[in-house]
Amino acid sequence: MKSVEIGKALTVKEESFFKKLKKDFSMNKYIYLMALPMIVYFILFCYIPMYGIIIAFKDFSPRLGIMGSKWVGFKHFYNFFKSIYFGRTFKNTALISLYSLLWGFPAPIILALLINEVRINKFKKAVQTITYLPHFISLVVICGLIIDFTATDGLLNFILSKFGVTPVNWLTKPEWFRTIYISSGIWQSMGWDSIIYLAALTNINPSLYEAAMIDGANRWQQLVHITLPSIAPTIVIMLILNIGGLMSVGYEKIILLYNPLTYTTSDVISSYVYRKGILGANYSFSTAVGLIESAIGFTLIYFANKFSKKISEISLW
Repeated sequence: MKSVEIGKALTVKEESFFKKLKKDFSMNKYIYLMALPMIVYFILFCYIPMYGIIIAFKDFSPRLGIMGSKWVGFKHFYNFFKSIYFGRTFKNTALISLYSLLWGFPAPIILALLINEVRINKFKKAVQTITYLPHFISLVVICGLIIDFTATDGLLNFILSKFGVTPVNWLTKPEWFRTIYISSGIWQSMGWDSIIYLAALTNINPSLYEAAMIDGANRWQQLVHITLPSIAPTIVIMLILNIGGLMSVGYEKIILLYNPLTYTTSDVISSYVYRKGILGANYSFSTAVGLIESAIGFTLIYFANKFSKKISEISLW
């Protein structure tokens, strides 16, 4: 009897859910229509390709196809963990990601706070436009500029030579690769990333500042006690998302800037996957390595979200 009652209760809940969904769809049909292209995009290019993950557990042969290839289990995962490249690529990926988070994450927040304090509208718009522009420049062009500026006869050496520094090709120095990579990334994305914080700042009630001014609070005290607490939820959410992407250093910029001389500090998991999968045609092995990277990213975002929810009650889910 109890199982029958439970079954009926579940059926009622399912019917209630579909009724609510139908009602919501009829009320917001145009919003769902606007979301349709993005939904189709994710289905076609994110979810359907997940089927290809199977080749991480096979010796994939294009001639035999995914299902016809030999099943080898965790062979490729084991080979990666015992290879000489595992320690280097994992270390470089972790360090570049951590340094990018340490220096790159606060940068757009600071920029947004500074822009928010500007009272001259024309100057504020000019600063915003200038800081947004690098985001719209092609990554290939950005890397070309970096290579030219850091060359022996480049702009950087021209400036440093005025202070008695001997010109060198900075991109051939392993110890300088991470600095160049991270600083150029901050310059390129800082302005664009500040938009979300500027939007959060516009939602702060002006009466809070007025009350603080009446109480004698200066600009710094208003920033500490009103501005930062008000945008804290946005900062926490963005931090969780950034932590989730710690192990996902894109290979595009890396392969455009690195060379064999800097492999010791520049070779990351994604660039290693590119060399093994695209250049070496070892599709199964590269898929296995990429899957490890994704699994680590998922684990990081899960625990970051759980930790945030525990200490601040702010979370993604």
